[in-house]
Amino acid sequence: MTRKEERLLPEVERAVRAPEELVVVGKRIPKSDALYKVLGQAQYIYDMQLPGMLYGKILWSERAHAKIISIDTSEAEKVPGVRAVITAQNTPEIRIGFMKDQPVLKKDKVRSFRDEVAAVAATSWEAAEEAISRIKVVYEDLPGIFSPEEAMEEGAPLIHEMDARGKELKDNRIRLPWKLVCGDLEKGKAEATCTVTTSYEVPAVNHCCMGTSACIASFDAGDNLTIYDITQIPSLAKADFLEALKAMGAKGRVRVITPTIGGGFGSKLDTYGYQYIAMLLSHRTKRPVKIVFTREEEFFATSPRQQAKFTITQGCDKEGYLTFREVNATLDNGAYISWGATTPSVMMMPMSSLYRVPNIEFKSTCIYTNNTWAQAMRGYGNPQATFAIDCNMDELAEKAGIDPVEFRRRNANIPGEETPQGFLPRTCGHRECLEAVVEKMGYEGRQSGIVEGTPKARGMGVASLIHVGGGAKIYRSDGCATSIKIDDDGWVDVFSGSQDIGQGLDTVLRQIVAEVLGFKPEKVKIHVGDTDTCGWDAGCHASRSTFVAGNSAKVCAEIVRAQMVANFAAQLEVAEDAISITEGEVLAQTDDPDKQVTKVERLLRRAHMTGRGNTMFMASNFWEPNNKLLAGDFHGNFSMAYTYGVHGVELEVDTETGQVDVINYVAAHDIGKAINPMLLDGQAYGGIMQGIGYALTEEMLFDKGKLLNPNFRDYKILTCLDVVPIEAIIVETDDPEGPFGAKGVGEPGLVPVAPAIANAIYDAVGIRLRRLPMTPDRVLEALWAKAGKAIA
Repeated sequence: MTRKEERLLPEVERAVRAPEELVVVGKRIPKSDALYKVLGQAQYIYDMQLPGMLYGKILWSERAHAKIISIDTSEAEKVPGVRAVITAQNTPEIRIGFMKDQPVLKKDKVRSFRDEVAAVAATSWEAAEEAISRIKVVYEDLPGIFSPEEAMEEGAPLIHEMDARGKELKDNRIRLPWKLVCGDLEKGKAEATCTVTTSYEVPAVNHCCMGTSACIASFDAGDNLTIYDITQIPSLAKADFLEALKAMGAKGRVRVITPTIGGGFGSKLDTYGYQYIAMLLSHRTKRPVKIVFTREEEFFATSPRQQAKFTITQGCDKEGYLTFREVNATLDNGAYISWGATTPSVMMMPMSSLYRVPNIEFKSTCIYTNNTWAQAMRGYGNPQATFAIDCNMDELAEKAGIDPVEFRRRNANIPGEETPQGFLPRTCGHRECLEAVVEKMGYEGRQSGIVEGTPKARGMGVASLIHVGGGAKIYRSDGCATSIKIDDDGWVDVFSGSQDIGQGLDTVLRQIVAEVLGFKPEKVKIHVGDTDTCGWDAGCHASRSTFVAGNSAKVCAEIVRAQMVANFAAQLEVAEDAISITEGEVLAQTDDPDKQVTKVERLLRRAHMTGRGNTMFMASNFWEPNNKLLAGDFHGNFSMAYTYGVHGVELEVDTETGQVDVINYVAAHDIGKAINPMLLDGQAYGGIMQGIGYALTEEMLFDKGKLLNPNFRDYKILTCLDVVPIEAIIVETDDPEGPFGAKGVGEPGLVPVAPAIANAIYDAVGIRLRRLPMTPDRVLEALWAKAGKAIA
């Protein structure tokens, strides 16, 4: 049996419905909220004012690591307009993070510059800021630890002396079980005729959401909390806030409402100290309290993408087939634990299942330091891991004497083959994506090197990706609830537990529901972000919304459609299979011309107003994907579908300045089925530009734990003036598990950008850059080193 034939799954059914039958799905329909945003009618949290609202500000630590000797708030309390000043001394302790290692307000010790020491609520922002400036804190400095290497030295100071359960800690290593073993590593090494070992380093980068972090907390007379919060996880945040209420002695309920969100990218996948501080201040004052971060606070006091270092070894046989992959990763966790510490669980996916490699060992260690602590960010560890994998692939191809595209062609993933980690990709367009990119770029006829008469050199590079496209079970449930009701004027209200953070979920769900019901999309209204009216959902993350929320909405709409068909058939006195609904019209197969075509509104009203008892068309559904919660050995089918892609980049390197300019970018993604090609283009363009920033310009610069570039002047995010020519290619494989064949694609556009650019730089000028970002000074330094020149 050949390698391609091993572990094949049985043939699977293809598309749920033939493309020619679809009326709404697959069409380039503009985003549902686009006009509201353009006209300034979308309500963001910054626009919100509640009666009697106060304004909260936080006093941040002035030390990276220190004991708190005393906090004097007496002068702050005298500022006119101040209604409350809180510290850990006068509030109940609330602990946050999934390992509960962080108190919201710090009592005895601070561990980073973003630690919350005190907070105030006042009748104006100015009064709140003045009060903060008058709080006096006396610290006793402790030795700071600012790298994992320092943190693991013998005798290094402990960031945490005890865990949340009171157990004594002996070092700064976080006890999380990040180790994956697949196959027989030693066997794979023995079979390899060519191996390459390289090391890579990736920095912390900021999400750069246009809207900064903010919330409004408000308690009513019954101690019930309503919190307006720009979260990606309304249901999970509600559970966190309920737990906090218990610690506060409040016995009410919690309602989470999300206004329009000005960007997420994973930054809002956890709850932060400021939300609980707003709750504490509101409970103390019995008035609504609003906290809004400044841009500087958004940079230093929110959690970035995880910093990481990788050492990777890969080997192949004499025919160029991979035989093993061995990777060790070290992650700078920062001072406390949030979801950044779990990114190795997602790094395992490309480590085990990007390209066909039978034998794998991946180990990762997360280390406490006095740096800022990390959070999820678009791709959730996958961009970091893929940078190491696909750059090393290029070097291995060169050492084996095989063209890098041909090397990837030989090792491309295929549909139906179980991966070493136990993933079951029933559809896989990896090879189709590769061939589409190679053809569109004109790779075979490329001319690399110096452009005659200029100091610029041109090159091409490619890189691949795998990502979850069918949910990702990181909680015990990965499901989503949907409720649908239709009024007698034909307006459809869909209440989804999922969340829209600007990616266009409302438009995708509108198209799916309209397609199933046979209604026009403009008659469908999507409601999200209110835990009192919408059901439970695991949140907007892991590129899961189209697949999971889409399937939930589709099944719910099918129930409602069946209700309508049964009722309409009875009204029109025909069999149910003689009824069809399309674009808001009910078509009946009957000889009676008065019944052949009827507006759906007419039949809905008749159903509601009949003397034989009113009929309502409504249903609720909870859809749970059949995926596995990864634990123990981390083997199993983590997602119901997997998204694949290949990116190709053509660029120029100025050998005199080190400047890298992307002149052409081609990206192909296997997305199953395009529910809305326009939104897919937007996801690809946005992801690619974000990835180019990660590759070339973006880096949070720290000095002993203090952020040096907390603004858009010094932190180099790309702007509209930096947009490069991009062609996004859609590869449809019609996944049988997805709604109308679709897979998720929110994150993949960013994942392989950095390695594609790094590989293209090598093709242009022959230097391997293994640290991000690949800035002009680093490019120039590598060029000088290659030429044997001394650095000026």
